[in-house]
Amino acid sequence: MSLLNLGIVAHVDAGKTSLTERLLFEAGAVSRPGSVDDGTTRTDSMDLERQRGITIRAAVTSIRLGDLTVNLLDTPGHPDFIAEVERSLAVLDAAVLVVSAVEGVQPQTVAIWRALRRIGVPTLFFVNKVDRRGADVDRVADQIRRRLGTRPVVLTTVTGQGDREARVRALALDAEPIVEATAEINDLVAVRWVNGEPARIRDVRRAVRRAVRCGDLSPVVCGSAITGAGVPQLRRFLADLLPRSAAPEAPAASPVAPAAGTVFAVDRDGQGRRAWVRLWSGSLRVRDRVTIGAGRPQTVTQIAVSEPDGVRVRQSASAGQIVAVRGLSARIGQHVGEPPRRSLYAFPPPTRQATVEPVDPARRLALFAGLAELADEDPLVDLRLDEMRSEAVIRLHGEVQKEVIAALLAERYGVEVRFSGTLTACIERVAGTGKASERVKERGNPYLAGLGLRIEAAPVGHGIEFRPGLEPGRLPAAFVSAAEEGARAGLRQGRFGWPVTDCVISMTSSQYWPRQSRPHQKFDKSISTIAADFRNLGQVVVAAALREAGTRVCEPVERFDVNLPEYVADAVTALLGRSGALIDDTTVAGGYLEVAGTLPSARIPALVAALPDLTGGEAVLTTHFDHYAPVPTAHPPTLPRRGPDPACREEYFRAVPR
Repeated sequence: MSLLNLGIVAHVDAGKTSLTERLLFEAGAVSRPGSVDDGTTRTDSMDLERQRGITIRAAVTSIRLGDLTVNLLDTPGHPDFIAEVERSLAVLDAAVLVVSAVEGVQPQTVAIWRALRRIGVPTLFFVNKVDRRGADVDRVADQIRRRLGTRPVVLTTVTGQGDREARVRALALDAEPIVEATAEINDLVAVRWVNGEPARIRDVRRAVRRAVRCGDLSPVVCGSAITGAGVPQLRRFLADLLPRSAAPEAPAASPVAPAAGTVFAVDRDGQGRRAWVRLWSGSLRVRDRVTIGAGRPQTVTQIAVSEPDGVRVRQSASAGQIVAVRGLSARIGQHVGEPPRRSLYAFPPPTRQATVEPVDPARRLALFAGLAELADEDPLVDLRLDEMRSEAVIRLHGEVQKEVIAALLAERYGVEVRFSGTLTACIERVAGTGKASERVKERGNPYLAGLGLRIEAAPVGHGIEFRPGLEPGRLPAAFVSAAEEGARAGLRQGRFGWPVTDCVISMTSSQYWPRQSRPHQKFDKSISTIAADFRNLGQVVVAAALREAGTRVCEPVERFDVNLPEYVADAVTALLGRSGALIDDTTVAGGYLEVAGTLPSARIPALVAALPDLTGGEAVLTTHFDHYAPVPTAHPPTLPRRGPDPACREEYFRAVPR
């Protein structure tokens, strides 16, 4: 039995979830296709997904096409979830990119296509909604060629398009249009075509398969997910042209090979937490001990395999399969073993942040617990809890992410929440070198600890490094760890309130009172140093060192690509200039202008709002985080401090007594 891990991807409302439902129906997995409008789709499980008719979380289901088992991943299409799309793409063998025959290539179509090309996923196009008024398959095929810069080869024809009774017929692989397109990229087919000899179907099929795998050709099939027109032809071409995974073998017959897989989703059901893993090689068995990232080995307690008749509990799983594993404390994006390079995915930092609070103040602890659980599952939920002020700050990738988090908190934990206004999420970088120290019982120090720290700038991307220096030899390890915890906690809010990064902190001195007790009594912490002394003092010392070193506020800058008609180029270029964009590349392809450059994240929302009116809705803007840059102003943006300020020694000592 062969396997095909297939992603269904598209712009919002192009019909990818409806196509998934139709494929399930045609394969006999459901008695009738679910409806997005009615909220009855099998792959949209969240209430918010049903209410808005959009896919938010990637979902997995399986069907059988002859001897081929297809694992279908129905992925999000909203721009706020492009990160969710990309991490799902990384585990695919191939993808179907759904394009509406009416609306054609849309902004998110371009963004997803670029992601598919960047990751190297072989792709087949399904031009949907041929039964809708205004459908025009030829126009859409031309858009695919010009706007996406690929070679489409149309494998079907449609009669009566724009009508509910539209019908689709597959072309033979030796049909003139297919042979002509294939001849452009295959010498064997080209020779026969130039000499006027009939092409052999087996040669064309082999050439198309190879070209799809390499990205030289993009097969196009048209149809309607609602009526089912064209879906049988799509099923045939899925099995015939797209690359497959190696067939899983029985574990007993498999050669001994370490398991390698990628965690691409984490969810919970009635039995608790489970991690969804794409296995690349080897096999996985219940009770196996596996290592996730650099952590300690963990025991697999249950394996459930996605199969055509549902997710079934099995004793083992093999390469190529998608499995739900229990017992692993894994996050999305982590790996079991060493997966292929293509599956590696780097999560971009969020560029916005907002405060979240419960509508009912009595539910604050439940809110904190729920947010911590969501952050443990998903790296895109970047959470910062301030227990002293009872606040939770979440860094975001888009406005709709607020709705997703609110929906999950309400569904899972029964907590209704509201968000503050969204801010651009800045950071601070150390400008120079600073030193500070505190001694036991001097200058009002209430802690039974003394500590000296030096902080200095590090290269961009270095992160925070803590160096104990010579202290491990004279200071108990628990106190060294506590000092590091305190120093890192002090860097969560810099001089302007933003997180400080890319620096090296070194211990330069330390003092402590050894463990003591009064005569005939047990341990007495009033005369003995405890870890909390170093933890609390570390924040004060690092704040003083930061004040001497100085910091610069840096704002996120995004790389943008705007695809637009040439006739609006001057107007869009002027808008980009007013927005503070730096344009570094301009190319022309297919009658469209491609403008690339960088722009501060804070200016992106205004640009997104202005482009549709300025370009008649034809501009396609895609952005992704590029780097942080110093804010060019003498008065950089500040973030109100949460909790006691360790830069004010006396106030901090009063607020955080020993």
